[in-house]
Amino acid sequence: MAARKAFPLRIDPDLWSAVERCATANLRSANAEVECLLREALKARGVKLSPPQPVKRGRPSKESE
Repeated sequence: MAARKAFPLRIDPDLWSAVERCATANLRSANAEVECLLREALKARGVKLSPPQPVKRGRPSKESE
């Protein structure tokens, strides 16, 4: 999986509050919500992107000895 790009973002506080409320309603982090909103906006403009790679969660598998 490719590393994610870190990017500082200056955003209006009221807009950020709205993003955080949407993220909470969708059980996502604010970063994940911003990524979803950007993907939806690009899709609406006809930009094709490959689907995001799922993040592995949970315990690492046990290695056999």
